[in-house]
Amino acid sequence: MSDPSPVRPAVPVLDVWCELQCPDCRGALDDVRALRARYGDRLELRLRHFPLEKHKHSFAAAQAAEEALEQGRGWEFAEAVLGRVEELDRAGESFLVEVARELGLDAEEFDTALIDGRHILIVDADQAEGKAIGVSGTPTYVIDGERLDGGKSQDGLRERIEQIADRLLAAQE
Repeated sequence: MSDPSPVRPAVPVLDVWCELQCPDCRGALDDVRALRARYGDRLELRLRHFPLEKHKHSFAAAQAAEEALEQGRGWEFAEAVLGRVEELDRAGESFLVEVARELGLDAEEFDTALIDGRHILIVDADQAEGKAIGVSGTPTYVIDGERLDGGKSQDGLRERIEQIADRLLAAQE
């Protein structure tokens, strides 16, 4: 009988509280991409939903992002929608289905998911958790219990996230 391999500690998690109709979240995409490029699978980036009432399609967009995640392309879908916020403003749910189709996802399943509301509980739970920890706008990041509000300014946030991630990763070695 061989010794079991050592258990690797879980990778640090960065929760990205986002709203897919939010221009500030679109502005944060470069930071999210840079973090993904720098850390790869050593840092788990989790898309968390915080739809704001002022954006009438944000709740549907959050549900659609969950459907994209279920189909294996959550971040890709979120980035595609954020890159075209104005189209979401104009076209609403039909735009979300169109983006799914463009990405090669099952667009009919997206349409059905938006109708049957299968992802509403996830979006509601994210929003409730966000409120409970003090999220008031988007984007907001949480890593190692520290909340970083990007809604006012992104300046210095990626560097702060990197400092925390580097510290957490060094502690695992």
